[in-house]
Amino acid sequence: MGQIIWDAAFNGIDLRLKNIFDQPKPATCIIDTYGCFAFHSGLLANGCPAPDDTHPMHGEFSCAPMDEAWLEMTNDAIALISQYEYMQGFGYHYIARPRVALGKNATRFEIRMEVTNLTCTEMPLQYMCHMNYAYVDHGRISSNLPGTAFKLRESIPSHVHPTEKWLAYNEVLKKMQQEGRSLEILDQPDMYDPEIVFMADHIDQYAQDVTVEIDSPKGYGFRTNFSTKDFTNATRWIMKNEDLQVAAFVLPATCRPEGFLAAKKAGTLLHLKTNETKTFTVTTGLK
Repeated sequence: MGQIIWDAAFNGIDLRLKNIFDQPKPATCIIDTYGCFAFHSGLLANGCPAPDDTHPMHGEFSCAPMDEAWLEMTNDAIALISQYEYMQGFGYHYIARPRVALGKNATRFEIRMEVTNLTCTEMPLQYMCHMNYAYVDHGRISSNLPGTAFKLRESIPSHVHPTEKWLAYNEVLKKMQQEGRSLEILDQPDMYDPEIVFMADHIDQYAQDVTVEIDSPKGYGFRTNFSTKDFTNATRWIMKNEDLQVAAFVLPATCRPEGFLAAKKAGTLLHLKTNETKTFTVTTGLK
């Protein structure tokens, strides 16, 4: 299903969010098996659909059945690659090859997505590398992007049910933004339910290569690296309750996760020409 990465752990530290799923469940929509460490959101559409959108949550690829899969091995690394051919009569046609690679003795790994448009016309493309990292109590987030690049999401998708406390906390976060400050330390867990989401646009104006980290007072940390040649946007997703505890400190993407029509309106839809290939690469894991 989409070559999701169900779990990842190094040195006894689990990278995956805490959730209600103890194993993958057969699904055609990612929320029906929402316990994985990482999945590929897209590719024709990405994110939470708005009322007028017609695509499923996080796109058609996230749970797509792979046509084939294989291992590639060298003396010091191993990679798992899958291939999926999407085709629809009177619609789009593409080949996608997700890949995950791990080196010898490494605590970080590479996630890659390659997509080729086989349609005789241009094809829209939206993609997010959706990594659901574990919640880090009192975790400190840092990056070579300015903290003020991340703006609080003000739209409220259908799966979010606001409370008075949550709405009041959102106003606090907005005031922090106005003062040039951002949420950097996860020290108010009671405020992260429903989810708190920040989005950063046009991050290629700040850096060519992005590094984002979250450090625990317990002495460990997580790190993600990517290029803004691949990803011009980023999202931060934080949530903590009894069923779900996550600190997705950075989700690299080509656009905001607000659905196809929002990306089209914002001018952030990518388009692949016939036979054009686009590759996205993320390196992530334990620091």
